[in-house]
Amino acid sequence: MTSPGELPLIALLGIALGFGLLVGSFLNVVIHRLPLMMRRDWRAQCMEEIAEPAPAVPEGPFNIVVPRSRCPQCGRGIRAVENIPLVSWMVLRGRCAGCRAQISPRYPAVELLTGLMFAATAWMLPWPEQALAGIVLTGALIALTFIDIDEQLLPDSITLPLLWMGLLFNLAAGEQAFASLPDAVAGAVAGYLFLWLVYQGFKLVTGKEGMGYGDFKLLAALGAWLGWQMLPLIVLLSAVVGAIVGIAMILLLGRDKQVPIPFGPYLAAAGWIALLWGPQLTDAYLHLSGLG
Repeated sequence: MTSPGELPLIALLGIALGFGLLVGSFLNVVIHRLPLMMRRDWRAQCMEEIAEPAPAVPEGPFNIVVPRSRCPQCGRGIRAVENIPLVSWMVLRGRCAGCRAQISPRYPAVELLTGLMFAATAWMLPWPEQALAGIVLTGALIALTFIDIDEQLLPDSITLPLLWMGLLFNLAAGEQAFASLPDAVAGAVAGYLFLWLVYQGFKLVTGKEGMGYGDFKLLAALGAWLGWQMLPLIVLLSAVVGAIVGIAMILLLGRDKQVPIPFGPYLAAAGWIALLWGPQLTDAYLHLSGLG
């Protein structure tokens, strides 16, 4: 990998790590607030449909920017100095500065994960177009992963723009595109149709819905970014990891078999792996199978 200009690789990785920590702090807000915003919209639409006034919302405007972040226990606003990624959580020993209620360790975990994944993306992909585009894709996949874990939901407000961004990047990036535009369009179509057909087949056989439409859109978005050639690898990796984790949760944690397990995190993880190591993994598989 060549770094932009004369910037040393270690400095580049440090910048990517630091930027990822900051973005991870923002992603925590998105992960928490976006489902709440969607519920508000759904409630207002339902009230409008049945010709009843929507209930008053005491906290006023609510979106990704406002109101300020605050402790869910005591309602105390979080000051900027208390919102420094990783550092503030460690200085406060994982507790609110006001009421001393515990702050979930997942917040710094998301920040650290984002920083490390941004650094890995900057290290593995050529600068500038692929690395910057890969960082954007990585951030979106992290947000989708944790929203799906919490809510079993993959919001259209992330998956659909992600699909169009993948197509536009491959249209405009020239030699640094991840895939040709025809391959990207075919990837978007094939990604959606494949999981839609799996969904319909499973529903026909069992009478149950095996996954949500958000999974179709996420795989379509990954196809739009990486091209149809990466779809078999993404599907294989996500299915294998999902099966292993699901069986382990049932056997080790006693999870009820009837409780659905979100598939989005496995698709996202497989998509990120394919983003960084897709061609190498595909070549290794073909070599081992004697097809290469």
